[in-house]
Amino acid sequence: MTRIFSGVKPTGHLTLGNYLGAVRRWAVVDQHRADALFCVVDLHALTVEHDPGRVLRLSRQAATLLLASGLDPELCTVFVQSHVDEHARLSYLLECVATDGEMRRMIQYKEKAARERERGGSVRLSLLTYPVLMAADILAYGTDEVPVGDDQTQHVELTRDLAVRFNQRYGHTFVVPRAVRPEVGARVMNLQEPTSKMGKSDDVGPGVVYLLDEPDAVRKKIMRAVTDSGSGQDVVYDREARPGVSNLLEILAACEGGNPEALSGVYESYGALKKDTAEAVVELLRPVQERHKQLCADPAYVEGVLRDGAEKARGMARPRVDAAYRAIGLLAAG
Repeated sequence: MTRIFSGVKPTGHLTLGNYLGAVRRWAVVDQHRADALFCVVDLHALTVEHDPGRVLRLSRQAATLLLASGLDPELCTVFVQSHVDEHARLSYLLECVATDGEMRRMIQYKEKAARERERGGSVRLSLLTYPVLMAADILAYGTDEVPVGDDQTQHVELTRDLAVRFNQRYGHTFVVPRAVRPEVGARVMNLQEPTSKMGKSDDVGPGVVYLLDEPDAVRKKIMRAVTDSGSGQDVVYDREARPGVSNLLEILAACEGGNPEALSGVYESYGALKKDTAEAVVELLRPVQERHKQLCADPAYVEGVLRDGAEKARGMARPRVDAAYRAIGLLAAG
């Protein structure tokens, strides 16, 4: 059976982009067709300046939202990365296979390091090496497929390179995974800056729709979304020339299962498109928010799911990571 691994980083509240680009597909498709593991990758949240209490709260919230979005612990494995030691154990071995040049070529490292320096902060070593930890997350489980957005494709390519290199040097140990991307809604953009991703880590305010936003807040943000100046009111799907309206069309298409280009012919004004998009998002999020409220009232259930998920994940990862230790030349523990 195909094995899938993916995760969410608790560096901010989960957004509509996270849901349409990843989480909904995990719940509707991936957990039913594969042996799937979904993880709150909390160790990755430590690569930049952070408030420990906030990371703790966001980790719990992310896990709860994954379950509220439809992930079923009877069908898939839901757990927290730091609860399974094999991630960190394997990460060091892969650091011994990766090169400094590979790490410094990572686009996200360059962008995040530049932002950190602009703020006058120092760049943590873990920011440079976190793609190796991501590779360990994936390779520890014999993963076949990694559902990712466009911004993470480079990291999956690195993971493939490290798996092949390790296998060639030390004997076949790892499955070489491949990245898979959903066709629509994979990269939802900021409503106020439609050339930038709707990210949970750095963006705040009216450009980002969060999964727990109240319906009126969702409507207000979408009705105030930036469209495209100097182009009249024509609703045309063109990612390059008309990023604002194209983003709205993609969001609406992702909510309703349609095609953004086909939808563009339905609307004669931006106002009508915004209104329909807003209502579609409100209805999309309604059952998620209702289930989230129920789960928050039963924290023991969520804790139990995470505890059982970590135990199951540990059992999957440990034999492969132990094999990697032996292959690279380390003595087995007594």
